Amino acid sequence: MIKGKFLGGASEIGSLGLHLTMDDTKILIEYGLTPTKPPAYPLPAPPMDAVFLTHAHLDHSGMLPRISSQYDSNIYMTESTMAVLPLLLNDTIKVAELEGFPIPYMKEEVENLMGAIVPVKYCEVVELGEIEVVPHNAGHIPGSAMYELKSEKNLLFTGDINTINTHLVWGAKPVKTDVLIMESTYAGREHPPRDEVEKEFLDKIDEVVGRGGIAIVPAFAVGRTQEIMLILEKTDYNIWLDGMGRFVNNIYLKYPKYLRSAKRLKKARNKIKIVRRRSDRKKALKGEVIITTGGMLEGGPVLHYINYLKNDTKSAILLTGYQVEGTNGRLLMDEGILDLYGVKEKIDSEISFFDFSAHAGHSELMEFARKCSPEKIILMHGDNRDTLAKDLRKEDFEVIVPQNAQEIEF
Repeated sequence: MIKGKFLGGASEIGSLGLHLTMDDTKILIEYGLTPTKPPAYPLPAPPMDAVFLTHAHLDHSGMLPRISSQYDSNIYMTESTMAVLPLLLNDTIKVAELEGFPIPYMKEEVENLMGAIVPVKYCEVVELGEIEVVPHNAGHIPGSAMYELKSEKNLLFTGDINTINTHLVWGAKPVKTDVLIMESTYAGREHPPRDEVEKEFLDKIDEVVGRGGIAIVPAFAVGRTQEIMLILEKTDYNIWLDGMGRFVNNIYLKYPKYLRSAKRLKKARNKIKIVRRRSDRKKALKGEVIITTGGMLEGGPVLHYINYLKNDTKSAILLTGYQVEGTNGRLLMDEGILDLYGVKEKIDSEISFFDFSAHAGHSELMEFARKCSPEKIILMHGDNRDTLAKDLRKEDFEVIVPQNAQEIEF
């Protein structure tokens, strides 16, 4: 018998955490937060023997320092994830201080967390009592992992998955399992063909630059920034990079086995001009394309550039990532206004969205589930799970759609 309870992230995108009891071994997979204003947090975590993190994005990792201060448990993740994680966690502290929100943990707790981490590699077994845990490539960002838990019954926890190859990483491959715990971020929605999105993106930059404007490209520092750089690698634009993404570039290049082509990423990095100090931002504003954090416009240098160009109809803000409900980015998409340093202002620059998602779409999730051929499917981390559950049940899968705090047995 396997018992589980979602501490967050069951029916919403954010604050993901799953507490499992399997063969008397207690395991926590993920412990994240939701980057809204103020942030939302998962339920308190019961004791566990081990923790597994699929990747560093805050909706999966953002509350792990709290775990390291409460429990003496090993925390497993890939080397790439381990290297990027402290950047995001320390930035969370910084943002909380700037915004006046309660600080969920201190830097000392982040340091404690780093001391509890045990690095893992794809396809190498981690033994936990009678259970074997095997990480697999999740195709989401470099170093992202799915976890296969092997006992009398096998269980696969996907985390965030992408099944198509991107410029940055290879797509996830199905793993035969008895129980599939699968994300459903894009349940009910399909992604347009990636090559079409890339063409539209490049055409839009051509249009903006051609009319004398600047293309501001907000991008998540971890994963999305590097993908955008690779898409722009063969262009001749005057491109600037500002924010945490430049540090992440260097980290990823230290772990080339998690990249589709480290050579291409290095070439793209060396081509782009880097904002290293505030005075460089004036130079960037004389360029043509600015790739900058943060991806949901909640903070970071992106707000500086938008504030400067907000009345410039020649310039454009090219959103490249999912905008969570309640974030500044969603406000801009829905209403054309933005909270700039506490004042909501109308943005006259053009606003466009390009679906460069690193998540599998509805059809891709269906195909992944078929090829995993599980006895049971548990859907999580999505606000439209019922649509996916309905289609899976049509194919005779047994599907469970749990709520947060609900005890499930299977």
